[in-house]
Amino acid sequence: MTTDRLKWMTGVAIIGSLWLSSCRPSYEVTAVEARRVPMDSVWDASPDTEAIALLAPYKESMDSVMNEVKGEAAVSMDRFRPESPLSNLIADVLRLAARDITGKTADMGLVNIGGIRNVLTQGPITTGDIYEILPFENSLCILTLKGSDLRALLENIAWRGGEGVSGVNMTVSAQRKVVEAQVDGKPIADNRLYTVATIDYLAEGNDGMTALTQARERICPPGATLRGLFIKYVERQTAAGKKITAKTEGRISLTN
Repeated sequence: MTTDRLKWMTGVAIIGSLWLSSCRPSYEVTAVEARRVPMDSVWDASPDTEAIALLAPYKESMDSVMNEVKGEAAVSMDRFRPESPLSNLIADVLRLAARDITGKTADMGLVNIGGIRNVLTQGPITTGDIYEILPFENSLCILTLKGSDLRALLENIAWRGGEGVSGVNMTVSAQRKVVEAQVDGKPIADNRLYTVATIDYLAEGNDGMTALTQARERICPPGATLRGLFIKYVERQTAAGKKITAKTEGRISLTN
């Protein structure tokens, strides 16, 4: 292509662009209106039949997955601070899950209460139930901390008023300070290395768990979501003929 030809084509492109710009209508916002639309039973009175028909095959497929029974809960379990049956159970699941990655159970399991979004009720446990309890895509992270950093982590937990823990017993004062703490029934040694099985969200220091950012080593296996680990735990317990259960047992105690 000659230089003159190239210049001519470039000129045509520029002129065309300018012409289009001049033809483009100019708009401006003159007013903004808003109103609340309550999403209640009123909308069920006149359902959109076309939309329902369109979604029907997808809903049937989804229901077949979500309604699948994975196991049975022996008792209803809720989540609350400083310690609760459901948070204890999920922290146990994390701590045990480390065994599949490192070959041994983690010294401590940790989950945030805020990440547990529903109650596990007594009776059949479906996949949908587990999704409601653990709706986020949080994944397992196994962190290695010095004992001194583990002490700082327990102080983080105390300041939060408690979280879900496993492998740990701690006493917290009314001022939200750690009075006494043990791991596996033994005092914490400042220079010893401890493993903490938690979720990636907390491993980044979120929810006040800043001590976790001091980890000496960090293993976050791909695809190991907390929800998936919980489903696998329920399936294993069911295969062994066991119901799912947990209770409070003094992992976090409050004192004056």
